[in-house]
Amino acid sequence: MKLRNLVLVLFAAIAIGSCSESEDDGVTTTDSFDRKALLENAADNIIIPALQDLSDDLNSLKTSKDLFIATPNQANLDELREKWLDAYMTWQYVEMFNIGRAEEILYSFQMNVYPTNVTDIQNNIASASYDLTSPNNNDAVGFPAVDYLLYGTANNDVDILNYYSTDFSAASHQQYLSDVIDQMDALTTTVLSDWTGSYRDTFVNSTGNTVTSSVNLLINDFIFYYEKGLRANKVGIPAGVFSTTPLADRVEGLYSKEFSKELALEGLQAVDDFFNGRAYNGTTTGLSYASYVTELRTNNGTSDLTTAINNQLAAARAQMNVLDDNFANQVNTDNTLMTRTYDELQVATVLFKIDMLQTLNISVDFVDADGD
Repeated sequence: MKLRNLVLVLFAAIAIGSCSESEDDGVTTTDSFDRKALLENAADNIIIPALQDLSDDLNSLKTSKDLFIATPNQANLDELREKWLDAYMTWQYVEMFNIGRAEEILYSFQMNVYPTNVTDIQNNIASASYDLTSPNNNDAVGFPAVDYLLYGTANNDVDILNYYSTDFSAASHQQYLSDVIDQMDALTTTVLSDWTGSYRDTFVNSTGNTVTSSVNLLINDFIFYYEKGLRANKVGIPAGVFSTTPLADRVEGLYSKEFSKELALEGLQAVDDFFNGRAYNGTTTGLSYASYVTELRTNNGTSDLTTAINNQLAAARAQMNVLDDNFANQVNTDNTLMTRTYDELQVATVLFKIDMLQTLNISVDFVDADGD
């Protein structure tokens, strides 16, 4: 879990105060980079549009879910699965932004904790009494739970359809599927409403270099996602990097059995786009952490870190592209390709977490549970 560490906070506040003062405190920073423009580009062209797209996708998922519940047939199941995947792909562009209301409600923990806990799901359905917002149910909701509910309740589609139509508990199965999807939609609406309300202005006006300023929080959330959400969760944990043996049952999209690579590549693209300030689903590029790093490195005459990062992301993508579409298959057949992918991702982790943060004079504000 991401932890805001008090010692780091106090240390960073003292260290930063001695070398860089913030606009939030009524003074200016020691560099001339336009931090507000960076934040405006992030909010207006990346974060809010991605959340809006996810909200639209989840509305479509709800509509397909209602149609499937009314008529549980193969065509409606296929459409529901398609809408689930559409939303899951968009989620890859949202998950890293664990800031503001998203952090307060533990949004990502209610949307994408995997592997899902099948026992918890089955117990919830059997009891017909559950609080899906409880932290105890974080592994029984969200995209991974829907993955199980649409692909994993039986060994074939005929039996999955029976699970929602002729089974003795079909109504309870339908209700749980409906409740999980409705909750995902409601959570996303809450986060989006915060951004389109007052939080956007609060966010873009927090331009200082302090442990609580937007520039610092945002880059820490970004690095935490890259290190934990992408490098570790999608690749390292299934590959057994943090355990004595590989764990093929820990892949994203476990029950659909064909999307783990697609989701990982999309997550990597989201990282690349955000670092370089590319608009979500657009062609424009604005001020970004890449431009910030380039300006500081150019001014002090040091090496081109931005190019090094982008080259390493490309190397990681090339290695990931050779993997099986189903990472579980890859782990079970030739896990060395998974560990090589992890190694390429790890090189970029060092560039982000050490070189970039040192260049920006920003402290790490989290402790990674993996301990690396």
